[in-house]
Amino acid sequence: MPRMAAGRFLNINTEMSSDMLWDLAEFADNTAVIDNRGNTLTYAALKHETEALAQKIGRRCLVFSLCRNEIGSLIGYIAFLNGNIPPVMLNSSLDEALLADLLAAYSPAYIWCPEEQKEQFVGMEEVYAAYGYALLKTNFNKEYPLYDELGLLLTTSGSTGSPKFVRQSYANILDNARSIVKYLELDETERPITTLPMNYTYGLSIINSHLLVGAAILLTDKGIMQKEFWSFFKENGATSFGGVPYTYEMLDKLRFYRMELPTLRTMTQAGGKILPDLHEKFAKYAEETGRHFVVMYGQCEATARMGYLPPEKAVEKKGSMGIAIPGGKFRLIDVNGCDITQPHTTGELVYNGKNVTLGYAECGDDLIKGDERGGVLETGDMAQFDEDGYFYIVGRKKRFLKIYGNRVNLDEIDRMIKGEFSIEAASTGTDDHMYIFVTDEKYSDSVLEFVVRKTRLNAAAFKVIVIDEIPKNDAGKTLYKELTKYYE
Repeated sequence: MPRMAAGRFLNINTEMSSDMLWDLAEFADNTAVIDNRGNTLTYAALKHETEALAQKIGRRCLVFSLCRNEIGSLIGYIAFLNGNIPPVMLNSSLDEALLADLLAAYSPAYIWCPEEQKEQFVGMEEVYAAYGYALLKTNFNKEYPLYDELGLLLTTSGSTGSPKFVRQSYANILDNARSIVKYLELDETERPITTLPMNYTYGLSIINSHLLVGAAILLTDKGIMQKEFWSFFKENGATSFGGVPYTYEMLDKLRFYRMELPTLRTMTQAGGKILPDLHEKFAKYAEETGRHFVVMYGQCEATARMGYLPPEKAVEKKGSMGIAIPGGKFRLIDVNGCDITQPHTTGELVYNGKNVTLGYAECGDDLIKGDERGGVLETGDMAQFDEDGYFYIVGRKKRFLKIYGNRVNLDEIDRMIKGEFSIEAASTGTDDHMYIFVTDEKYSDSVLEFVVRKTRLNAAAFKVIVIDEIPKNDAGKTLYKELTKYYE
């Protein structure tokens, strides 16, 4: 996709341009979305709803979209992307104080939110409403200029409300969606069911790729532990779902393998490394039942997906995240930045591809920035490859965990605790399990409650451990490795 001038997608005085991210008219009669409230929209109806919302805004500007797995949220997302209106995608349950900080940092022109939330935005005028969502015109005095190719902003650090966003271009989104369509062999007969939040890069990539082929998205806010999810799944013939490692841990406990799901074709997994034994269990189930289990690798900084393990290799290469997606390329570099050519040698994973995003934004002034990466992403993950060229993640270079698929910055957690309680804390752990160390027992319960509230993640992922002293080196830096003895 070439460089775009502002207004390329939206002609305010005429009908929407056909040169959009998704050509909804191509699949006009197909069912586009079905939700668990009984609503159904064809692609023609979805086109009508999204154009009406985009025309109401009528210009290129920044919008905050507070997301749920509901039709109103989906209408907003498509309207903004097809209408050349960059949205900041946020969970609708984000802490109000953190959301207020983000609004102050970015001064969006509009907010698209569930109708029951509009009361929290005092003094903002409702100018449009549809499918349980309201469009609010904000009253900020400043509006930041936007880079022509800026299409979307997604958070990098789970639900902690960090002002740091990944800047994705229209070309990034389209290239990655096309690649996913190719390696998963998607077509209009697919019916993916949502298991992931719309503001999460993995969940969004499922929407992006299936809209591209005219498939019907089964939209639900129910989780896999709820009976209503499986009833909706069966009633509407879901063909696929995606999950993070925790999803598959729960499915294993649910005795998923015994379920009667005749329409299921594909299961995908990303959002962190799945345990090899669990990988093997689902891969064998898929092989025995004529389905596909596809392990994938991605980061928000590469739009969504960078690697995948072909389903025919799922059993043989258990523990691997696979090979680069079509159009992409992996390599490993050593501490000197030189390419590693010998198998089973650890190095930092570097990815090249058109889906590598523009860079980061940490405030409104950054929205005018252009492409700072040039298609190259140093992932921060340490990996190896085998003799066949399949890659295996072995660790992380930076301090973050993935908690149920949400990337959480450990340094940010420590800073938040210190700011709230004026105490020292040290966070560490493994994927889906964070350990927070403090030195005063009286703060144990309140720290746990605070972190759960701020991250909006399940309390089962967190444990506060009281120790006599946070270990440090002579320079005063915390020795996080010494803390592992408390939970290994």
